[in-house]
Amino acid sequence: MTTRIMTLFVFILVFLMIDAYVFQAVINVSKEWSPLWKQVFRYGYWLPTAVAILGLLWWTFSDPYRGTDYLRIYVLAGSAILYFSKLFAVLFLFIDDLQRGVRLIVQQFFTKKESLPGEPITRSEFLSQAALIASAVPIGLSVYGVITGAHDYRVKRVTLKLPNLPKSFDGIRIGQISDIHSGSFWNKTAVKGGVEMMMKEKPDLIFFTGDLVNNESAEVKDFVPIFEKLKAPLGVFSITGNHDYGDYRSWQSKEAKQNNFKDLIEAHRLLGYDLLMNENRIIKQNGDQLAIIGIENWGAGRFSKYGKLDQAYQGTDEAAAKILLSHDPTSWDAIVRPNHKDIDLTLSGHTHGFQFGVEIANIKWSPCQYVYKQWAGLYQEGEQYLYVNRGFGYLGYPGRIGMPPELTIIELQRS
Repeated sequence: MTTRIMTLFVFILVFLMIDAYVFQAVINVSKEWSPLWKQVFRYGYWLPTAVAILGLLWWTFSDPYRGTDYLRIYVLAGSAILYFSKLFAVLFLFIDDLQRGVRLIVQQFFTKKESLPGEPITRSEFLSQAALIASAVPIGLSVYGVITGAHDYRVKRVTLKLPNLPKSFDGIRIGQISDIHSGSFWNKTAVKGGVEMMMKEKPDLIFFTGDLVNNESAEVKDFVPIFEKLKAPLGVFSITGNHDYGDYRSWQSKEAKQNNFKDLIEAHRLLGYDLLMNENRIIKQNGDQLAIIGIENWGAGRFSKYGKLDQAYQGTDEAAAKILLSHDPTSWDAIVRPNHKDIDLTLSGHTHGFQFGVEIANIKWSPCQYVYKQWAGLYQEGEQYLYVNRGFGYLGYPGRIGMPPELTIIELQRS
């Protein structure tokens, strides 16, 4: 508890220092306003700060997991967006203070205290206005990303030619959905619309590549009637992601955490998904075989490594083509390609494309690319492919900017 209180103190101190600095711009911009609007603007500036500090107090002295996910998400995301935006204002104000400091030093070398040339609107006032505008832009984009981007589902279509694909599976259409994060949703109608979009594509197979929930299995309860509508003639297969194990919250006991994971497995059954826990399924058509291999989460670095690829791979030798479901794309370079050259296609998610980026024509950029080598879309090494789905839901920030939620349709053809 002592550590948590110290962390709280540091955050509040940093917040107040940022706010006090930016408040200089608020005072400067509003100095010529009427008394009423001046008070409204200046007192209103501190209202979000009070809310953020109350959120930190709640997080420190209460159990944030006892409430709804919505409250926890909006407290964290709201505070992060607010103070990230204010850092832009800090930058402009620092430039203003720097130039004023230089002017003051220069003036000391003049015997006459003549004022330096300026504009009708002083540079200080201009930079104060610029600081507040610069701070408002990220907030505006963030609000837009929540209202418009969070459920702006897009269908990504990919055609892959596989040399090992049996004739019976030539032209098979695969639907992929990933990273549902059901605890984050705030618009059931829009979520239902996303599922309906997938079903209109009429895929032969559907794969869900992990992260059904954020922290606990109870999150998906209200969404079972929606996601159980995902059906395909050859089946719906699923795997677990790093968020499905309850590793990111505190539990009263080890047994409570284990029971939560059992409930998560049961949720897949209720949804009608065939959950692959380090195992495989062989799909047969006209004597041809297609292996569907699914592993539990395996991620490089700090992420959990529950996946056992060698175990899941056993019994697939006779299948001419093999598809692997692995939530974290870092597994492709780490354990898939070095050990199993005959896995034709790996399907992953996990990255969300950072829920922020730019994809216009041939331009594809996101901060995600500086963290993950394979972060969105199709990748190829030799005759092996990896496809990284950008995610259906969202986590942390309850929206998306330039990186819309994805429904993937992959058509396999014989090369």
